[in-house]
Amino acid sequence: MSSRTLPLLFINLGGEMLYILDQRLRAQNIPADKAKKVMNDIITTMFNKKFLEELFKPQDLYSKKALRTVFDRLAHASIMRLNQASMDKLYDLMTMAFKYQVLLCPRPKDLLLVSFNHMDAIKDFVKDTPGILSQVDETYQQLIEMYTPLSSGDFQLIRQTLLIFFQDMHIRVSIFLKDKVQNSNGRFVLPTSGPVPHGTQVPGLIRMFSCTGEELTRLQFSNGGNYTAALREGSFEIFGDRVTKLGTNMYSVSRPVETHMSGTSKNSAQHTKVNTAPNPLAKEELNLLAKLMGGLEVQKPGNADSGFRVNLFATDEEEEEALISRPDELSYGVIKIQATKDQQANAELAKIMGEFTESGDQSPSASSKGDDLLAMMDGL
Repeated sequence: MSSRTLPLLFINLGGEMLYILDQRLRAQNIPADKAKKVMNDIITTMFNKKFLEELFKPQDLYSKKALRTVFDRLAHASIMRLNQASMDKLYDLMTMAFKYQVLLCPRPKDLLLVSFNHMDAIKDFVKDTPGILSQVDETYQQLIEMYTPLSSGDFQLIRQTLLIFFQDMHIRVSIFLKDKVQNSNGRFVLPTSGPVPHGTQVPGLIRMFSCTGEELTRLQFSNGGNYTAALREGSFEIFGDRVTKLGTNMYSVSRPVETHMSGTSKNSAQHTKVNTAPNPLAKEELNLLAKLMGGLEVQKPGNADSGFRVNLFATDEEEEEALISRPDELSYGVIKIQATKDQQANAELAKIMGEFTESGDQSPSASSKGDDLLAMMDGL
């Protein structure tokens, strides 16, 4: 397991979440000013400096349930609200999209290019908001400093850690099914064609050398695919052509997206139930991260006219049916964070919470919005 996996997992899942929400906000004809506020608020929360300081510390991955709780809070960082079924679908789409990208990365190091594609898109969402843009740019620098010096072996370990995290997730997604890159059992189809990874050659040739390094013979064989020469390497700088399309917005062309539980997932529900139970250490780490994000319970906006609900299904009836039909074992419960209780139990966490409270007291708008996640971020 790699201790450097969490930042990449969080940023890539966050990028996929923003793609999906942007598409749904447009599909539901949400007024442009409200849609922009939602995107800005979520991105501000994602790239909060103190939160990212904790995120970038070497640490093990959280359990699936703990990570789901973080994204549940993140999705509700603004005036938008999601019902349980829509939040389940949002998380399913996020995780399956990134799992697909991890599987198709030509080289383990290309995970960083996928991350940069997500970061490029996030920058485009906030290009007219300099304050938020500077937060994103700062994270860009952190990613470059942390990951560009890593060896191929380090990236292979990160990729393996991600695949272990995703290995029991087999949610069928309509876009993948229509494009024939996913089977009916929820497993992805790996291509046997296209360009080979950068720095490698098209398979099909065996060369034999003498002990002195002189080439003796060549043998050709059928590689069983339709491979082409490698493309140029993508840019690992803040600005540049990433070359790979993995990590770009697959919802840019409007089409309905549905998710379905595969038979494999249903049959292994008990196995999933065991794996998703958070251990005490993961919950403690989550509590700290939740506090750094302003981790009090998220409340509905005080002004009923200012808030709105987003539905990731075509109709409310479909949303209700999805909630009823989803197995309990596969619905990630949200871990309840008791901020006051944790403050009493842990002096260090209390100190951190105190810093947030002092910052929040300086902002009148933050105090008026109560315990909403965004309010805590506004108070920083």
